[in-house]
Amino acid sequence: MSFFSIQPQLPDTHSHQGEVSWKCPSNIALIKYWGKRPVQLPENASISFTLDNAHTVTSVNYQPRSTSEKWVQFLFEGKEEESFEKRIVKYLNSIIDDIPWIGQIAFKIESENSFPHSSGIASSASSMGALALCLCDIEKKLFGLKDEALFRKKVSFLSRLGSGSACRSIYPHIAAWGPSEMIPESSDLYAIPIDYLDEVFTNFHDDILIVSDQEKAVSSSAGHALMDTNIFASKRYEQAGTHMKSLLESMKVGDLTSFGKIVEDEALTLHALMMCSDPSYILMEPNTLEVIKRIRTFRKEAGLPLFFTLDAGPNVHILYPHHIKTEATAFINSSLLSLSHEGRIIKDQVGQGPVKLK
Repeated sequence: MSFFSIQPQLPDTHSHQGEVSWKCPSNIALIKYWGKRPVQLPENASISFTLDNAHTVTSVNYQPRSTSEKWVQFLFEGKEEESFEKRIVKYLNSIIDDIPWIGQIAFKIESENSFPHSSGIASSASSMGALALCLCDIEKKLFGLKDEALFRKKVSFLSRLGSGSACRSIYPHIAAWGPSEMIPESSDLYAIPIDYLDEVFTNFHDDILIVSDQEKAVSSSAGHALMDTNIFASKRYEQAGTHMKSLLESMKVGDLTSFGKIVEDEALTLHALMMCSDPSYILMEPNTLEVIKRIRTFRKEAGLPLFFTLDAGPNVHILYPHHIKTEATAFINSSLLSLSHEGRIIKDQVGQGPVKLK
C-alpha cells in the first residue's frame, strides 16, 4: 500500500462519470538524469526548465466499468495506437496500489502533442504528466480532495512511475528531482519546485531546432538500461552531483557564463555516455554538430549568452535570456534555420506549468 493511496472503494455519493482534460508541458533537463534503479528512481539528481509550447493535451472520459467493457481505450492524435494503449494499461496496473479505485472505472483517453513524438523532446514526460494530472483530478472529484500541495506531489509521484522525467513537468519554471544536499526536502520519489533562483532564469527562452522528426533509433528506456553496464557510470553520477552544486550556485546569482558552461557540458556528457554504451549508439545527426559549432562561434564573436543543450535525441535546444531575444532570433533565422528539418523550429520558453482545460 502506497503512502499516497486512499480508500480502495469508490464513494456512493458521487457521480462516477465525467471528463477531465489537462495540458502538460515537456521539460528540458539542465542537469541530466541518465541511469536509474528500481522502481523508476534516479541514480543522480536532476534539474530542469519547465517549457510552455512543447506540450501534450490529454482528455480522459471516465465511467463505471462493467465486465463487458474495455478497461482502457487510447487514441493518439485521433487514431487508435495499440502499442501506446498497451503501455497505458501496463502503467495503470503498476499504480493500482496508489489509486486502487481505477480498477472500477473504464477510461477513454485521447492525447495529442504539439511536437514530434519520440524525437528527443521528452514526449513521455509531457504525456505521462498529463495522464497523471487527469487521474489525480478525477480522484479529487470522486473523493472531494482539496489539498493542492498534496495533489501536485501525488501527480509528480505517479507520473514518475510512467516516465522518470515527467515528475519535473508538474511544476512551473524550474523543478528538481532526486536527493541533493543543495535542495531541502528533495526526494527521489517526486520532484519539487525551485523558486529561489535569479529571476533571469524564469524568462529564459528555449528555441528547439528540429534537426530530425524521426523516431529515435534507441529509446530513452533502453538508454537508461545500458547505464547498468557502462564503465563510466559511477564517474558520471559523481560528476552530476558536482555539476548540480555548481549550477545551483550560478543560478542563485545569475551567473550566465557558468550556467551555460555546465549546461553544455551536461548535454555532451549525455551523448558521450550513449557512444560509450555497449552496444554503442549515436543519436546526434551531422546537422546537430554543425548547429553546436555555429552557436559556439556566435557566442565568441558576439559576446552574448546563447547556449545549447540536447535531450536524448538529435534536436538542439537553444537557450538564451529574454534580454537578448532580438539578437538571438536574428542569428537563429540567418544561420541555424537552414539546418533544421523543413525549416522547423519550436519557439519555446520557461513556462507556468500544467493548465487544466476541462
